[in-house]
Amino acid sequence: MNGVFTLAYGLFEIPTGTLGDRPGPRKLLTRIVLWWSAFTAMTGLVTGLGPLLAVRFLFGMGEAGAYPNASIVVARWFPVEERGRAFGFFLMASQLGGASAPLLVVPLQSHFGWRASFFVFGLLGPIWGFFWYRWFRNSPAEKSGVSSAELAETASLHTVAHTKMPWPLALRSRNLWAIVAICFCYLYTYSFFTSWFHTYLVKARGYRESDLWLSALPFIVAALANFVGGYVSNILVLRVGLRWGRCAIGASGLLIACCSILAAMLTHNSYASLAFLTCAIAGITFQQPIAFAVCLDIGGPFAGAMVGIFNTAAGAAGFVGAIAFGYIVKLSGGYTLPFVPMVFFLLLGVGLWFWIDPTRQIAPMHHIEPELLATPV
Repeated sequence: MNGVFTLAYGLFEIPTGTLGDRPGPRKLLTRIVLWWSAFTAMTGLVTGLGPLLAVRFLFGMGEAGAYPNASIVVARWFPVEERGRAFGFFLMASQLGGASAPLLVVPLQSHFGWRASFFVFGLLGPIWGFFWYRWFRNSPAEKSGVSSAELAETASLHTVAHTKMPWPLALRSRNLWAIVAICFCYLYTYSFFTSWFHTYLVKARGYRESDLWLSALPFIVAALANFVGGYVSNILVLRVGLRWGRCAIGASGLLIACCSILAAMLTHNSYASLAFLTCAIAGITFQQPIAFAVCLDIGGPFAGAMVGIFNTAAGAAGFVGAIAFGYIVKLSGGYTLPFVPMVFFLLLGVGLWFWIDPTRQIAPMHHIEPELLATPV
């Protein structure tokens, strides 16, 4: 079922991100939330495997584009030097939302059955969508009450993709392929935490089911690392320029993750292993806001399409990583060897960060503040 959802989500990420680049994300994000709500509720109604698979596919198709269009919001509302922190908040909220969902789902299911949770969550989207559509505008220039100082600060960001994504030009961009490869490198490892982490703690490290509350620790630290990475990048961009303000965070985060995975492989202590794995996911999420910010830097007016490409690579990496871990465990008969590809990919990601130049757009069409393009002397 998750495979059907992931397939649909991946297929429609780029088209829906591209759509948001032209009219703006307001209507599309509203539609995505309403679609998500409808198919969340429908999930609680299905009774057979065939209908369930169809609902999951349509669910993924409609939810696709959420991250690309949310990224367009950041591109149009936040100056270049503030985008790292904006993505830090955004990704931290996403992590905490996922972590807190069971606190709502479990009581609902225990009192009213598993279907009730789908109906309740399905009702929340229309409420949010109503207030969002009334309040939000595609750019500060369209919204009443925005100060003249903010309008002046974001004036250069009010760019709309009046033409289609120049795919031949974009596909020749070294930046595009480098950030896509970085995405694959770190999401391959991240997929372990979302698919195999609990199994690993029990079967490889001897944790009991009663100890698994400790498995929440890495995700809490990861959420905080999202915010810290974005915040530190904002400071560095102003001090050392756009390129190294972004790339230094990216390379250091993946280097921390690489060393931590290696240490987790080598240690024999179960608590030390958990601590090292916590550092690994924190290193990944420390650089994650910067990866999204670079998509905006190089995407320019095609930010939605660029994040769509990025997220498509993320979906592929998550699928490959989860499958590969299981196969390597089966073939090797242990839980150590599956970490070797993670170390390799993370180290490759470190090197790829030095290939990125956020000052070079895939299709140069709008202005980035000159003081952010050069490293101060």
